[in-house]
Amino acid sequence: MSDFTTKPRVDIKPKTQRPRLHKVILLNDDYTPREFVVTVLKGEFRMSEEQAHRVMMTAHQRGVCVVAVYPKEVAETKATRATDAARQKGYPLLFTTEPEEA
Repeated sequence: MSDFTTKPRVDIKPKTQRPRLHKVILLNDDYTPREFVVTVLKGEFRMSEEQAHRVMMTAHQRGVCVVAVYPKEVAETKATRATDAARQKGYPLLFTTEPEEA
């Protein structure tokens, strides 16, 4: 007989963290037509007419508005595509991203 006791086996599962989410932020400007902003929000962010209008008005009144929250790569891609769409039409409309607070 042996003098040691067998401890129960403990499975250790590595903790996987969810990817950090990033906010897409719409910055207001005084030159881009409101209708164009709504069109971009509907096209790139799949918003309804009402949602897009509400986001556009919030940015207009407050200067900025969080449009949506995505994983980092998706947020950056959408912000870039939306900003590029405005640049192609000659508008200074700008979308940026920043990490969401934990």
